[in-house]
Amino acid sequence: MSSKENLMEAFAGESQANRKYLAFAKKADEEGFSQVAKLFRAAAAAETVHAHNHLEIAGGINDTEANLKDAIEGETFEFTTMYPNFIAEAKAEKEDAARWTFDVANSVEQIHADLYKNALENLGKNSDVDYFVCALCGNTVENEAPEKCPICGAENSEFMKID
Repeated sequence: MSSKENLMEAFAGESQANRKYLAFAKKADEEGFSQVAKLFRAAAAAETVHAHNHLEIAGGINDTEANLKDAIEGETFEFTTMYPNFIAEAKAEKEDAARWTFDVANSVEQIHADLYKNALENLGKNSDVDYFVCALCGNTVENEAPEKCPICGAENSEFMKID
């Protein structure tokens, strides 16, 4: 493999480690192990530094317009190809929990693509929009959280405002 391919593989691994360690930290907090949770969060932050360094050196961070186009392409692939394939396989295997998580992610990836398209169309217009994310399914909405999540039915209180 080339160094660029190695950088992208390292980026993927560091990114996954970050998410995994944050999930581990949440579980440690739930179990009352706050010091271990803090360690997991520290390691997750370090993995983010590594991932960003690898991506930047690989040339994966461009200007905002190019980054939005890249994000649209990635999200579109996920909701048109990746998740539909995963959903079909989970359905065939009667893996209901996997199918549920793939279904909600698929719905939200299309929303993300649309939000990115809107941002691209309005790039440089300095609109001030708030974003809210459902803590249960990841649904992402503009301006204000709905009373109930249209994707998973979660209550308004499950939405986090993103700064």
